[in-house]
Amino acid sequence: MSIIDNINKAFDHRIRLGIMSVLMVNDYADFNMLKELLGATDGNLASHTKALEKAAYIKVEKQFIGRKPNTRYTATKSGKEAFKKHIDALERLIGK
Repeated sequence: MSIIDNINKAFDHRIRLGIMSVLMVNDYADFNMLKELLGATDGNLASHTKALEKAAYIKVEKQFIGRKPNTRYTATKSGKEAFKKHIDALERLIGK
């Protein structure tokens, strides 16, 4: 098995990499926080969170705070494991 076998296509976009990076160090993040941190548009962020949710790497919770809808995301156990493997593979690839 080669090093690049553990590089995960689900994380091959900078927005998805960013989403997972934020969720690895925070218990959760809401849509606006991710949008601000990553400099993403609403549509761009929505499509990338949807892809990560479909892969079961993040969990999405929708709720209302006052009268405003709020969407928050958490990394799943399998998401954290997959992301860690991905980062480890990248580090081995660059010889860190």
